[in-house]
Amino acid sequence: MNDLGLSPLKQAADWQPDSWKSKRITQQAVYPDAGLLTQTLDKLSVLPPLVTSWEVNNLRQQIAEAQQGKRFILQGGDCAETFADCTPTIITNRLKVLLQMSLVLLHGLHKPVTRIGRFAGQYAKPRSSDTESRDGVTLASYRGDLVNSPEFTPEARNPDPKRLLQAHNHSALTINFVRALVDGGFADLHHPEYWDLSWVEHSQLADEFRRLAESIGNSLHFVEAISGRAAGSLKRADFYTSHEALHLQYETALTRQVPNAEGFYNLSTHFPWIGMRTAAMDMAHIEFFRGIQNPIGIKIGPGMDNQWLQELLQTLNPDKEAGRIVLIHRMGVDHIEEHLPPLIETVQSLKTPVLWMADPMHGNTETVANGVKTRRFRKIRGEVKKAVKIHQEMGTYLGGVHLELTGENVTECTGGARDLTEADLARAYTTTVDPRLNYEQALELAMQIVSIESSSQDRS
Repeated sequence: MNDLGLSPLKQAADWQPDSWKSKRITQQAVYPDAGLLTQTLDKLSVLPPLVTSWEVNNLRQQIAEAQQGKRFILQGGDCAETFADCTPTIITNRLKVLLQMSLVLLHGLHKPVTRIGRFAGQYAKPRSSDTESRDGVTLASYRGDLVNSPEFTPEARNPDPKRLLQAHNHSALTINFVRALVDGGFADLHHPEYWDLSWVEHSQLADEFRRLAESIGNSLHFVEAISGRAAGSLKRADFYTSHEALHLQYETALTRQVPNAEGFYNLSTHFPWIGMRTAAMDMAHIEFFRGIQNPIGIKIGPGMDNQWLQELLQTLNPDKEAGRIVLIHRMGVDHIEEHLPPLIETVQSLKTPVLWMADPMHGNTETVANGVKTRRFRKIRGEVKKAVKIHQEMGTYLGGVHLELTGENVTECTGGARDLTEADLARAYTTTVDPRLNYEQALELAMQIVSIESSSQDRS
């Protein structure tokens, strides 16, 4: 048992970090220079890890608390990070959004909020096809900056092993900058004015947030005046990283045994997750996830059936350990009422502890007339509302949300506080893969979550 009260996961005797190589695998890059790939992976395997085992254990403890309804998990960030976006301004703005959303949730839900960023490693993306064709030319699909570049040229689309080292470097720069900001007091609840984003300074939502922050600040000062002590624990905040652990050669190179700890940790991130495209029971990704000590997320959509989910839970958490499994449902607002309740019943019958999180983004993606992908804010909000209601009726707890968002002034999702329309999409559509909530939409959704939860509790 570790210092946090959770026992290490039992290590399967037949598992090794590379035992996935004997399984069926998809969504992997094909590198033309196998020798260079081997050299790169060898170098990557001796570089310092990006996170530590005790951070991973701490997150698992917090997930275990969220499974009991004692905590809420906010997971958010870019759909796909790019190397070009590894800049102080973009990282800081992303951090500001998560801080502001978490403060709204903390104030409204009256429980601790754990922040998990989709950053410092979200450089690989699954694709529906291995190739892409334009004007009679067929090239390899863009699989994220970990693998290749989005420009439609043979050179850019050629998978390059050196990008694995670049991804490690950019991930380290990102997480170290986040840590420096947090340790330096950037997340201090006494000074939420640090978190302002200039482009929304005249927004009605920004005014509402400032009133909320001022109220919390006054409360803090009052408590400190009465007690005669500063609330030191409120001067920093824990932040954790997450990404889809898609590129198994990269993930394996950063999977390590550490001193004074049992088993293997994937130290590329605190919280890896697996998508449905790679979650079949005979696939390599399931074999890899089976053996790591990290808490793990599993995306579940309308295509997930009861038998499949049961087998996933029995394989990935056979001993029913707390803090191990997060089920991230992404059904779409029109399908959640049909597909989610049977899956909840399956989990209840197994008596396996899980944390239920809602991903209201992916199931509500649509393509408008000009071929651009978008998401409508009302559908995103609608799926969260239905999720809360379903979990309440089933006797379970929606313990978190998983969102694609940015701190930049983008126009990729319609609706929200500024009522963006399809015509607005052309104004600031910068994502390389999926549409993201901008700052105002993300903050509004946090406020909506509080309102939805409050209304749900009133009904009960």
